[in-house]
Amino acid sequence: MSIDKQSDIAANLQIGPTTLGMVRIYIEAEGVDLPLDFDPDEADEIAEELRAAAERARLMADTPAPAPTGKKKR
Repeated sequence: MSIDKQSDIAANLQIGPTTLGMVRIYIEAEGVDLPLDFDPDEADEIAEELRAAAERARLMADTPAPAPTGKKKR
C-alpha cells in the first residue's frame, strides 16, 4: 500500500509521554498493538512533518483536479 492509496483499515491512535521521558505514539487496530517511542526532539520533527503534510493537503483540496485528457494509461 502506498501513502496515497485510500484504506478501509480502522485504528485507534494515542499520543502521550512515557514515564521514561519519551513520547509514545500508540496504534491499535484489529490484531495490532504498536507502541512507538521517540525522544522529544524526534517527536518535534514528526509534529513538524504532520503540520507540513496537513498544509499540503489543504492546498491540494483547494486546487481543482486537472480535466481528463481522454488518453488511456498503459
